[in-house]
Amino acid sequence: MLDVSCIIINYNTSDFTINCVKSIILNHEHNSNFEIIVIDNASTHQDFSKLKSSIENLKNNSLKIIRSKTNLGFGGGNMLGVQNSSDCKYYAFINNDTLITEKDTLGQLSTFLDNNSHIAVCSPQMLDENQNFRATLDHFSSLGREILKRHFLERFFPAKYPNRKKFYDKPLKVDYVQGSFMFITANEFKEVGGFDTNLFLYYEESDLCRRILKKTGKETYLYPFISYIHFKSASIQKSIIIKKELKISLLYYTRKHYGYLAHKVLITYLIIRYLFTSLIKPKYFPLLKILLTGAHLSDSLKQKQKII
Repeated sequence: MLDVSCIIINYNTSDFTINCVKSIILNHEHNSNFEIIVIDNASTHQDFSKLKSSIENLKNNSLKIIRSKTNLGFGGGNMLGVQNSSDCKYYAFINNDTLITEKDTLGQLSTFLDNNSHIAVCSPQMLDENQNFRATLDHFSSLGREILKRHFLERFFPAKYPNRKKFYDKPLKVDYVQGSFMFITANEFKEVGGFDTNLFLYYEESDLCRRILKKTGKETYLYPFISYIHFKSASIQKSIIIKKELKISLLYYTRKHYGYLAHKVLITYLIIRYLFTSLIKPKYFPLLKILLTGAHLSDSLKQKQKII
C-alpha cells in the first residue's frame, strides 16, 4: 500500500500543472512511496498534448496521466483520480496552480495525521506567489455567514469563528480548509463517498469536511508549520457565469445541509440583494434572473459540458 496518492486536475493550464508536478517530485526525492495522478479535464488538444509530452519526459514511474473526455469539474475530476489510484493511506488533492516548496511535505502531513487519530483532513498554510499570507481556513457556510458576513462572526464569536486572516503558530481546528491543498485520510474519504459530484465548482471542500465530521466525528486542522504557494484561480476567470455557478452551488449546499426553510430564506435574501445591485450594475441581471428561476443544478455549467 502506498502512503499517499496525489491527485491533480488540469484544465487548459498545462504550464501550471507541469510546474506543480515537478515541485512535488523535487521535494520528495528520498520518498518513493507515493504516486501522482494527473487528470486532464477535457482540455484543448494543444494543451493536453503539451502536458502529456512533458509528463512522459519526466520518466517517473509514480506518475500517470488520464484524460477525461468531458469536463467533470473539481469534484468529478478528483473522483476520477481516486478511481484510478492505487491503494493508499492518504489522498492529497492538490490544485495544479500550486507549488510545493518544502522538503517532504507529504511525509510531514502523514506524520501529523498518524499521530492524531481524531483528525481526518489537514492543510499546510497557503501563501501567494510572492510568499505572502493567504487565508487557508474558512467557516462552514450558513445563513449567518452569508447575511452577517465572516468579519462580523469572527469579531463577536471568535471561539467558534477563528480569524481567517491571521498566521497561526500551532495546529488549529477549523471547519474546513481550501481545496487548493487537502490532505485526507483515505478511510474517512471513502466512508463518506468522497466528493459530491453534483457540485461542479465551489463548496466541494466545505461539503466534504462537513460530511466527514458529521458521519465519522473526525476533524479538520490547519497545519501551519509548513506552507505552499497557490497562484489564485489560474484556470477559472471570474465572470457573471462563474458567479452564477457559485450561487447555484451555495444554494444546493444550503438545501442539503440546512433544509428547505433555510434554502428559501437564503434565495429570498439573494434575490433582494441582487435586485438592488442590478439597478446599479446591470451586468448582474443574468445572475438575478437565474436566482428568480430557482438557481437549480439544472442551470449548472456541469449540464453544458460537451464530450470531446
